[in-house]
Amino acid sequence: MQDISKKSKEETSFLDSVKINVYEFASVIITAIVAISIIFTFVFRIVGVVGTSMVPTLQDSDWLWVSAFNFKPQAGQVVIVTQPNWFDEPIVKRIIATENQTVDINFTTGDVYVDGVLLDEPYINNRTINNEGVQFPVTVPEDHVFVMGDNRQGSTDSRSDKIGFIRKEYILGEVKFKLYNLEKDDFTGKVKMNFYSP
Repeated sequence: MQDISKKSKEETSFLDSVKINVYEFASVIITAIVAISIIFTFVFRIVGVVGTSMVPTLQDSDWLWVSAFNFKPQAGQVVIVTQPNWFDEPIVKRIIATENQTVDINFTTGDVYVDGVLLDEPYINNRTINNEGVQFPVTVPEDHVFVMGDNRQGSTDSRSDKIGFIRKEYILGEVKFKLYNLEKDDFTGKVKMNFYSP
């Protein structure tokens, strides 16, 4: 059987032309799918927020641009976490401390300390006065981070055994910016890419 690509223009039949066009179209589609998959895996994702644990920074129904490109977990970053937890949902939280750092919380004053230094937290909604069960001070294990929501009295986070320390491998990426807010009444059905904010 003669290779279609080696036939001259005169020898190429209509059926051969269709085969060539279908092959070229399929190649373009497959290349596009691979490229999109790479972009959405390593460059960015668009995710929605469900819940109020990150108020005032993030609101329920906010849509976020999340990137894992060149990502290295650092204190202060707002991240999406996919580590299995009590809620059985991915969550959005702020990194407070990274591996080998010691976190201490004074639940009377609401002050949070990392390695003995009082954190300046202008982003929080309220003081950190809720003890969720973890005994402080705690030291973050290697390859883990300690996270909390900005709405400290309305967040279940690393202060609780329901969440605990977060392994770095379960951080999907950093929230780069908010795209917009879509009120729940504006659409029907559950959006699968929503990230719970308990």
